[in-house]
Amino acid sequence: MKALVIGAGIGGMSTAAALKQQGIECEIFEAVKEIKPVGAALSIWSNGVKCMNHLGMGHIMDSLGGPMHNLAYHDGISGAVMTQFSLRPLVESVGERPCPVSRADLQSQMIDWWGRENIQFGKRLEKVEQDDHGVTAYFTDGSVATGDMMIAADGARSVVREHVIGFQTERRYAGYVNWNGLVEINEDIAPADQWTTFVGEGKRVSIMPIAGGRFYFFFDVPLPTGLEEDRTTLVSDLKGYFKDWAKPVQVLINAINPDTTNRIEIHDIDPFDTLVKDRIALLGDSAHSTTPDIGQGGCSALEDAVVLGQCFAKTKNIQSALKQYEEKRRFRVKDLVLKARKRCDVTHGKNMQETQAWYDELRQEKGDNIIAGLHNTIVGGPLA
Repeated sequence: MKALVIGAGIGGMSTAAALKQQGIECEIFEAVKEIKPVGAALSIWSNGVKCMNHLGMGHIMDSLGGPMHNLAYHDGISGAVMTQFSLRPLVESVGERPCPVSRADLQSQMIDWWGRENIQFGKRLEKVEQDDHGVTAYFTDGSVATGDMMIAADGARSVVREHVIGFQTERRYAGYVNWNGLVEINEDIAPADQWTTFVGEGKRVSIMPIAGGRFYFFFDVPLPTGLEEDRTTLVSDLKGYFKDWAKPVQVLINAINPDTTNRIEIHDIDPFDTLVKDRIALLGDSAHSTTPDIGQGGCSALEDAVVLGQCFAKTKNIQSALKQYEEKRRFRVKDLVLKARKRCDVTHGKNMQETQAWYDELRQEKGDNIIAGLHNTIVGGPLA
Protein backbone atom coordinates (compact mmCIF):
# COMPACT_ATOMS: atom_id res chain seq x y z
CA MET A 1 0.00 0.00 0.00
CA LYS A 2 1.38 3.40 -0.96
CA ALA A 3 0.31 6.86 0.21
CA LEU A 4 1.08 10.10 -1.58
CA VAL A 5 1.77 12.73 1.11
CA ILE A 6 1.46 16.28 -0.16
CA GLY A 7 3.53 18.66 1.93
CA ALA A 8 6.70 18.25 4.00
CA GLY A 9 5.64 20.49 6.86
CA ILE A 10 4.85 19.33 10.37
CA GLY A 11 1.61 17.70 9.21
CA GLY A 12 3.15 15.90 6.26
CA MET A 13 6.20 14.63 8.12
CA SER A 14 4.19 13.40 11.10
CA THR A 15 1.77 11.70 8.70
CA ALA A 16 4.61 9.84 7.02
CA ALA A 17 5.91 8.74 10.43
CA ALA A 18 2.47 7.50 11.51
CA LEU A 19 1.84 5.57 8.30
CA LYS A 20 5.35 4.08 8.33
CA GLN A 21 4.55 2.63 11.76
CA GLN A 22 1.69 0.75 10.08
CA GLY A 23 3.87 -0.59 7.28
CA ILE A 24 2.52 1.82 4.66
CA GLU A 25 4.91 3.16 2.05
CA CYS A 26 4.90 6.95 1.66
CA GLU A 27 6.06 9.25 -1.11
CA ILE A 28 6.36 12.84 0.10
CA PHE A 29 6.06 15.81 -2.26
CA GLU A 30 6.90 19.36 -1.24
CA ALA A 31 6.05 22.39 -3.39
CA VAL A 32 9.10 24.50 -2.57
CA LYS A 33 12.67 23.71 -3.54
CA GLU A 34 13.98 24.98 -0.21
CA ILE A 35 12.08 24.94 3.08
CA LYS A 36 11.55 28.45 4.46
CA PRO A 37 8.96 28.14 7.24
CA VAL A 38 6.59 31.02 7.92
CA GLY A 39 6.93 32.00 11.56
CA ALA A 40 9.98 31.86 13.79
CA ALA A 41 8.70 29.41 16.36
CA LEU A 42 5.60 27.73 17.69
CA SER A 43 4.16 26.32 20.88
CA ILE A 44 4.00 22.56 21.02
CA TRP A 45 1.83 21.96 24.07
CA SER A 46 1.85 18.70 25.99
CA ASN A 47 -0.60 16.98 23.63
CA GLY A 48 1.70 17.69 20.70
CA VAL A 49 4.77 16.52 22.59
CA LYS A 50 2.99 13.26 23.40
CA CYS A 51 2.28 12.84 19.69
CA MET A 52 5.94 13.37 18.82
CA ASN A 53 6.90 10.76 21.43
CA HIS A 54 4.33 8.33 20.00
CA LEU A 55 5.68 8.86 16.46
CA GLY A 56 9.25 8.11 17.51
CA MET A 57 10.48 11.71 17.37
CA GLY A 58 10.40 12.65 21.03
CA HIS A 59 14.16 13.20 20.99
CA ILE A 60 13.58 16.17 18.70
CA MET A 61 11.40 17.83 21.32
CA ASP A 62 14.01 17.09 23.99
CA SER A 63 16.67 18.90 21.97
CA LEU A 64 14.55 21.85 20.78
CA GLY A 65 12.09 22.54 23.60
CA GLY A 66 12.74 25.61 25.73
CA PRO A 67 12.60 25.61 29.54
CA MET A 68 9.11 27.10 29.91
CA HIS A 69 8.36 26.44 33.59
CA ASN A 70 6.27 29.48 34.51
CA LEU A 71 3.65 31.75 32.97
CA ALA A 72 3.00 35.44 33.60
CA TYR A 73 0.87 38.30 32.31
CA HIS A 74 1.94 41.93 32.74
CA ASP A 75 0.15 45.20 32.19
CA GLY A 76 1.57 46.44 28.91
CA ILE A 77 1.75 50.09 29.93
CA SER A 78 2.93 49.95 33.54
CA GLY A 79 4.73 46.61 33.34
CA ALA A 80 3.06 45.52 36.60
CA VAL A 81 2.50 41.80 37.11
CA MET A 82 -1.13 40.84 36.60
CA THR A 83 -0.64 37.13 37.34
CA GLN A 84 2.34 34.81 37.62
CA PHE A 85 2.38 31.08 38.40
CA SER A 86 4.17 27.78 37.86
CA LEU A 87 3.18 25.41 35.06
CA ARG A 88 4.22 22.42 37.16
CA PRO A 89 0.62 21.56 38.16
CA LEU A 90 -0.28 21.39 34.45
CA VAL A 91 2.70 19.15 33.64
CA GLU A 92 1.86 16.85 36.55
CA SER A 93 -1.81 16.60 35.57
CA VAL A 94 -1.22 15.78 31.89
CA GLY A 95 2.06 13.89 32.17
CA GLU A 96 4.16 15.92 29.76
CA ARG A 97 5.71 19.39 29.51
CA PRO A 98 5.01 22.02 26.84
CA CYS A 99 7.82 22.75 24.38
CA PRO A 100 8.15 26.09 22.59
CA VAL A 101 10.41 25.32 19.62
CA SER A 102 12.02 26.93 16.61
CA ARG A 103 9.73 26.17 13.67
CA ALA A 104 12.61 25.96 11.20
CA ASP A 105 14.62 23.64 13.45
CA LEU A 106 11.60 21.42 14.14
CA GLN A 107 10.75 21.00 10.48
CA SER A 108 14.39 20.50 9.51
CA GLN A 109 14.94 17.81 12.14
CA MET A 110 11.71 16.02 11.20
CA ILE A 111 12.84 16.00 7.56
CA ASP A 112 16.31 14.76 8.53
CA TRP A 113 14.75 12.02 10.67
CA TRP A 114 12.77 10.82 7.67
CA GLY A 115 15.64 11.30 5.22
CA ARG A 116 15.87 14.44 3.14
CA GLU A 117 16.85 12.35 0.13
CA ASN A 118 13.49 10.55 0.39
CA ILE A 119 11.43 13.72 -0.17
CA GLN A 120 10.75 15.18 -3.59
CA PHE A 121 11.14 18.96 -3.44
CA GLY A 122 9.97 21.45 -6.07
CA LYS A 123 6.78 19.45 -6.67
CA ARG A 124 3.89 21.92 -6.73
CA LEU A 125 0.57 20.11 -7.03
CA GLU A 126 -1.71 21.24 -9.84
CA LYS A 127 -4.65 18.81 -9.65
CA VAL A 128 -5.67 15.40 -8.36
CA GLU A 129 -7.80 12.59 -9.69
CA GLN A 130 -9.01 9.37 -8.10
CA ASP A 131 -10.94 6.25 -9.00
CA ASP A 132 -11.76 2.91 -7.39
CA HIS A 133 -8.17 1.77 -7.70
CA GLY A 134 -6.11 4.74 -6.55
CA VAL A 135 -5.17 8.41 -6.82
CA THR A 136 -3.14 10.39 -9.31
CA ALA A 137 -1.28 13.62 -8.56
CA TYR A 138 -0.36 16.02 -11.36
CA PHE A 139 2.41 18.53 -10.69
CA THR A 140 3.15 21.83 -12.40
CA ASP A 141 6.49 20.53 -13.71
CA GLY A 142 4.58 17.98 -15.79
CA SER A 143 5.38 14.99 -13.59
CA VAL A 144 2.74 12.55 -12.36
CA ALA A 145 2.58 10.29 -9.30
CA THR A 146 0.16 7.50 -8.44
CA GLY A 147 -0.68 5.81 -5.17
CA ASP A 148 -3.38 3.93 -3.33
CA MET A 149 -4.38 7.04 -1.34
CA MET A 150 -3.40 10.65 -0.75
CA ILE A 151 -2.96 12.59 2.47
CA ALA A 152 -3.06 16.31 1.68
CA ALA A 153 -1.04 18.26 4.22
CA ASP A 154 -0.62 21.13 1.78
CA GLY A 155 -1.46 23.99 4.08
CA ALA A 156 -4.00 26.77 4.47
CA ARG A 157 -4.00 27.44 0.72
CA SER A 158 -4.53 23.76 -0.06
CA VAL A 159 -4.92 22.74 -3.71
CA VAL A 160 -6.64 19.52 -2.66
CA ARG A 161 -9.27 20.98 -0.32
CA GLU A 162 -11.81 21.92 -2.98
CA HIS A 163 -11.63 18.43 -4.50
CA VAL A 164 -12.45 16.93 -1.08
CA ILE A 165 -15.13 19.28 0.23
CA GLY A 166 -16.67 20.32 -3.09
CA PHE A 167 -16.41 24.09 -2.76
CA GLN A 168 -13.85 26.87 -2.46
CA THR A 169 -13.15 28.22 0.99
CA GLU A 170 -12.38 31.82 1.83
CA ARG A 171 -9.66 32.77 4.27
CA ARG A 172 -11.07 35.04 7.00
CA TYR A 173 -8.92 37.91 8.25
CA ALA A 174 -8.80 37.63 12.03
CA GLY A 175 -8.32 41.36 12.49
CA TYR A 176 -4.71 41.60 13.61
CA VAL A 177 -1.14 41.62 12.38
CA ASN A 178 1.55 39.51 14.02
CA TRP A 179 5.29 40.19 14.02
CA ASN A 180 7.46 37.30 15.21
CA GLY A 181 11.11 36.36 15.44
CA LEU A 182 13.96 35.28 17.67
CA VAL A 183 16.35 37.20 19.94
CA GLU A 184 18.98 36.17 22.43
CA ILE A 185 17.64 35.64 25.94
CA ASN A 186 17.87 38.84 27.96
CA GLU A 187 16.33 38.91 31.42
CA ASP A 188 15.81 42.66 31.10
CA ILE A 189 13.01 41.55 28.75
CA ALA A 190 11.67 38.53 30.65
CA PRO A 191 12.80 35.61 32.84
CA ALA A 192 14.58 32.87 30.90
CA ASP A 193 12.23 30.10 32.08
CA GLN A 194 8.87 31.81 31.64
CA TRP A 195 6.22 32.50 29.04
CA THR A 196 5.75 36.22 29.58
CA THR A 197 2.98 38.25 27.96
CA PHE A 198 2.32 41.99 28.08
CA VAL A 199 -1.26 43.03 27.29
CA GLY A 200 -3.16 46.28 26.87
CA GLU A 201 -5.22 48.25 24.34
CA GLY A 202 -6.18 45.01 22.60
CA LYS A 203 -2.50 44.45 21.78
CA ARG A 204 -0.13 41.75 22.95
CA VAL A 205 3.62 41.20 23.28
CA SER A 206 4.68 37.66 24.15
CA ILE A 207 8.04 36.05 24.88
CA MET A 208 8.83 32.33 25.19
CA PRO A 209 12.18 30.60 25.79
CA ILE A 210 13.33 28.08 23.18
CA ALA A 211 16.51 26.02 23.01
CA GLY A 212 19.82 27.64 22.18
CA GLY A 213 19.53 30.54 24.60
CA ARG A 214 16.88 32.31 22.53
CA PHE A 215 13.53 33.94 23.09
CA TYR A 216 10.72 33.51 20.61
CA PHE A 217 8.80 36.78 20.54
CA PHE A 218 5.66 38.04 18.89
CA PHE A 219 3.78 41.31 18.74
CA ASP A 220 0.05 41.44 17.94
CA VAL A 221 -1.69 44.64 16.83
CA PRO A 222 -5.31 44.95 15.63
CA LEU A 223 -5.04 46.63 12.22
CA PRO A 224 -6.84 46.83 8.88
CA THR A 225 -5.69 44.33 6.31
CA GLY A 226 -3.45 45.41 3.43
CA LEU A 227 -1.39 48.13 5.12
CA GLU A 228 1.85 48.84 3.31
CA GLU A 229 4.61 48.13 5.79
CA ASP A 230 7.97 46.47 5.21
CA ARG A 231 11.22 45.55 6.91
CA THR A 232 12.69 49.03 6.46
CA THR A 233 10.01 50.51 8.72
CA LEU A 234 9.52 47.49 11.01
CA VAL A 235 11.23 48.82 14.12
CA SER A 236 9.73 52.30 13.80
CA ASP A 237 6.29 50.75 13.18
CA LEU A 238 6.52 48.72 16.38
CA LYS A 239 7.82 51.71 18.35
CA GLY A 240 4.78 53.62 17.17
CA TYR A 241 2.29 50.87 17.97
CA PHE A 242 3.82 50.32 21.42
CA LYS A 243 4.69 53.90 22.32
CA ASP A 244 4.63 54.41 26.10
CA TRP A 245 4.55 50.65 26.78
CA ALA A 246 6.70 49.21 29.58
CA LYS A 247 10.51 49.23 29.43
CA PRO A 248 10.90 45.45 28.71
CA VAL A 249 8.82 45.91 25.56
CA GLN A 250 11.08 48.76 24.44
CA VAL A 251 14.19 46.67 25.15
CA LEU A 252 12.74 43.88 23.03
CA ILE A 253 11.91 46.19 20.12
CA ASN A 254 15.47 47.57 20.17
CA ALA A 255 16.87 44.01 20.17
CA ILE A 256 15.04 42.59 17.16
CA ASN A 257 16.59 42.12 13.74
CA PRO A 258 14.20 43.38 11.04
CA ASP A 259 15.78 41.08 8.43
CA THR A 260 14.78 37.97 10.38
CA THR A 261 11.45 39.19 11.75
CA ASN A 262 8.24 38.04 10.07
CA ARG A 263 5.14 40.19 9.59
CA ILE A 264 1.97 38.16 9.05
CA GLU A 265 -1.68 39.10 8.67
CA ILE A 266 -3.48 36.42 10.67
CA HIS A 267 -6.28 34.44 9.01
CA ASP A 268 -8.35 31.36 9.63
CA ILE A 269 -10.99 29.40 7.69
CA ASP A 270 -14.51 28.59 8.83
CA PRO A 271 -14.58 24.97 10.04
CA PHE A 272 -16.10 22.32 7.77
CA ASP A 273 -17.11 18.73 8.48
CA THR A 274 -15.77 16.94 5.39
CA LEU A 275 -12.14 15.88 5.77
CA VAL A 276 -12.19 12.87 3.46
CA LYS A 277 -13.37 11.99 -0.04
CA ASP A 278 -12.92 8.32 -0.87
CA ARG A 279 -9.14 7.79 -0.99
CA ILE A 280 -8.07 11.37 -0.22
CA ALA A 281 -7.87 12.95 3.25
CA LEU A 282 -7.08 16.49 4.40
CA LEU A 283 -4.71 16.93 7.34
CA GLY A 284 -3.28 19.88 9.27
CA ASP A 285 -3.95 23.40 8.00
CA SER A 286 -5.62 22.09 4.86
CA ALA A 287 -8.28 20.57 7.12
CA HIS A 288 -8.49 23.17 9.88
CA SER A 289 -6.68 26.45 9.32
CA THR A 290 -6.73 28.30 12.63
CA THR A 291 -5.40 31.42 14.29
CA PRO A 292 -2.47 30.80 16.66
CA ASP A 293 -4.28 32.15 19.71
CA ILE A 294 -4.42 28.91 21.71
CA GLY A 295 -1.17 27.45 20.37
CA GLN A 296 -2.81 24.39 18.84
CA GLY A 297 -2.10 24.71 15.11
CA GLY A 298 0.96 22.46 15.05
CA CYS A 299 -0.40 20.28 17.85
CA SER A 300 -3.63 19.54 15.97
CA ALA A 301 -1.68 18.48 12.87
CA LEU A 302 0.35 16.09 15.04
CA GLU A 303 -2.87 14.77 16.55
CA ASP A 304 -4.29 14.23 13.05
CA ALA A 305 -1.29 12.10 12.13
CA VAL A 306 -1.50 9.99 15.28
CA VAL A 307 -5.21 9.34 14.79
CA LEU A 308 -4.64 8.46 11.13
CA GLY A 309 -2.07 5.88 12.19
CA GLN A 310 -4.42 4.50 14.83
CA CYS A 311 -7.16 4.07 12.24
CA PHE A 312 -4.87 2.11 9.92
CA ALA A 313 -3.79 -0.02 12.88
CA LYS A 314 -7.40 -1.21 13.09
CA THR A 315 -8.00 -1.79 9.39
CA LYS A 316 -6.01 -1.69 6.18
CA ASN A 317 -9.16 -0.92 4.17
CA ILE A 318 -8.35 2.58 2.93
CA GLN A 319 -11.87 3.98 2.71
CA SER A 320 -12.81 2.57 6.12
CA ALA A 321 -9.67 3.87 7.81
CA LEU A 322 -10.01 7.35 6.30
CA LYS A 323 -13.68 7.57 7.27
CA GLN A 324 -12.78 6.59 10.84
CA TYR A 325 -10.11 9.30 10.80
CA GLU A 326 -12.68 11.86 9.65
CA GLU A 327 -15.16 10.85 12.32
CA LYS A 328 -12.57 10.98 15.09
CA ARG A 329 -11.15 14.35 14.06
CA ARG A 330 -13.88 16.57 12.64
CA PHE A 331 -15.44 17.64 15.94
CA ARG A 332 -12.12 18.01 17.73
CA VAL A 333 -10.57 20.27 15.09
CA LYS A 334 -13.73 22.36 14.72
CA ASP A 335 -13.68 22.93 18.46
CA LEU A 336 -10.04 24.03 18.38
CA VAL A 337 -10.60 26.47 15.49
CA LEU A 338 -13.57 28.07 17.25
CA LYS A 339 -11.81 28.19 20.62
CA ALA A 340 -8.89 29.96 18.97
CA ARG A 341 -11.24 32.38 17.22
CA LYS A 342 -13.00 33.23 20.49
CA ARG A 343 -9.71 33.76 22.31
CA CYS A 344 -8.47 35.85 19.36
CA ASP A 345 -11.44 38.21 19.60
CA VAL A 346 -11.09 38.70 23.36
CA THR A 347 -7.30 39.15 23.25
CA HIS A 348 -7.35 41.63 20.37
CA GLY A 349 -10.13 43.94 21.47
CA LYS A 350 -12.95 43.08 19.09
CA ASN A 351 -15.21 44.18 21.95
CA MET A 352 -13.07 46.28 24.30
CA GLN A 353 -15.50 45.81 27.18
CA GLU A 354 -14.93 42.05 27.00
CA THR A 355 -11.20 42.58 26.64
CA GLN A 356 -11.10 44.89 29.66
CA ALA A 357 -13.07 42.33 31.65
CA TRP A 358 -10.41 39.76 30.73
CA TYR A 359 -7.67 42.12 31.91
CA ASP A 360 -9.54 42.50 35.21
CA GLU A 361 -9.83 38.71 35.50
CA LEU A 362 -6.09 38.32 34.94
CA ARG A 363 -5.40 40.59 37.89
CA GLN A 364 -7.39 38.19 40.10
CA GLU A 365 -6.04 35.00 38.50
CA LYS A 366 -3.98 32.64 40.67
CA GLY A 367 -3.28 30.23 37.82
CA ASP A 368 -6.00 27.67 38.49
CA ASN A 369 -8.39 28.84 35.76
CA ILE A 370 -5.73 29.19 33.07
CA ILE A 371 -4.24 25.80 33.91
CA ALA A 372 -7.71 24.23 33.87
CA GLY A 373 -8.32 25.63 30.38
CA LEU A 374 -4.96 24.37 29.12
CA HIS A 375 -5.59 20.98 30.74
CA ASN A 376 -8.97 20.57 29.06
CA THR A 377 -7.53 21.34 25.64
CA ILE A 378 -4.60 18.98 26.09
CA VAL A 379 -6.59 15.99 27.38
CA GLY A 380 -8.98 16.29 24.44
CA GLY A 381 -6.21 14.85 22.26
CA PRO A 382 -5.83 11.22 21.21
CA LEU A 383 -3.09 10.34 23.72
CA ALA A 384 -4.61 11.75 26.90
